[in-house]
Amino acid sequence: MLTLKLINERTEWVIKGLEKKHFSGAKEAIENVLATDKKRREAQTQLDINLSESKKLAAQIGALMKQGKKEEAESIKTEVARLKDTNKALQEAMDRAQQELTTLLCAIPNIPYDIVPEGNGAEDNVVVKMGGMETDLPKDALPHWELAKKYNLIDFDLGVKITGAGFPVYRGKGARLQRALINFFLDEARKSGYEEIMPPTVVNEASGYGTGQLPDKEGQMYHCNLDDFYLIPTAEVPVTNIYRDVILDEKDLPVKNCAYTQCFRREAGSYGKDVRGLNRLHEFSKVELVRIDKPEHSEQSHQEMLAHVEGLLQKLELPYRILRLCGGDMSFTSSICYDFEVYSEAQKRWLEVSSVSNFDTYQANRLKCRYRRTEDKKTELCHTLNGSALALPRIVAAIMENNQTPEGIRMPKCLVPYCGFEMLDDKPC
Repeated sequence: MLTLKLINERTEWVIKGLEKKHFSGAKEAIENVLATDKKRREAQTQLDINLSESKKLAAQIGALMKQGKKEEAESIKTEVARLKDTNKALQEAMDRAQQELTTLLCAIPNIPYDIVPEGNGAEDNVVVKMGGMETDLPKDALPHWELAKKYNLIDFDLGVKITGAGFPVYRGKGARLQRALINFFLDEARKSGYEEIMPPTVVNEASGYGTGQLPDKEGQMYHCNLDDFYLIPTAEVPVTNIYRDVILDEKDLPVKNCAYTQCFRREAGSYGKDVRGLNRLHEFSKVELVRIDKPEHSEQSHQEMLAHVEGLLQKLELPYRILRLCGGDMSFTSSICYDFEVYSEAQKRWLEVSSVSNFDTYQANRLKCRYRRTEDKKTELCHTLNGSALALPRIVAAIMENNQTPEGIRMPKCLVPYCGFEMLDDKPC
């Protein structure tokens, strides 16, 4: 969440940034924060004065009792008792204001960086780069859901039987391709200096709050009511929360972690062509990169993460493009975000496969994730960053569709050592 220091010192800039993100009622929200913070500080100031006065009066009582001035001492005791009641009321008022302040701040999104373009939605995102190999498919090219059925790679109907729509069953070479991609992505991350983490896929409320998934304004998380746990929508949640309430040493930054997990998303409101086949699932596999860094180095970290994801797509021989998201299309918590999309030749559309974001201090402030500077030993909030490297479903869809041939689906060279076959088809290995 935004820091009070930032809101107090750069009020108009904050409001302008929230408006760029199309946050309704930005000015009113910030004014409410400032007014509530003022109430909290006024209560704190009066409480400090009263506590100081109580301490002085308590010292006088002992002195008066020694002098035999019992009546005066009793009078001061009455005043101390009155201050005690007043202090209790002030503490309660201060606690209420603090709770209200936290609630208000949690409802305010992060501020986009100046480089983030203006815009309302996906149509206003800016393409900053295109790359990869062009594909030339036959006129009768099939979409991946038909290829999956033709070669017995993915059974969508069986997934519906076992669980419901959006939970496919991978079979044979389809399952081996999943495992190959996961291992390939993890190995590439390890080569780039990321420590592999195997975290839980179920988290508590504090973890969801720490990275900004809670409060769940759009109802996208699966909630286990009995135990008050949440299924993770991404490994970002458990991995970033490793550093909740932690003070890191500057010399240990940047922290670089990667993790493969299953991810769970309700995807409420999704329908039509966007949910066909692997385009949008409720459960899917993903390898995530997470970085914790100091403010002056986080932009470089972000660029390194972007280069890493681009390198994966190049090795997978897929046509891709990189978009800088506009203010209206960014997530609640990000300061800047780049999306990677691969082109599906059979579907004639771009498919998002990765988002790489810098959250500045927004998550770190919730997490209380700080680092201690080497020079003066002072502590500051870290910057947090994360990105998919990569999410599997749409990568699988693009590989299947763009590499289809009359003999089967050609595997990218980088995956052959991992999957053990050159063609994705229904033939045994």
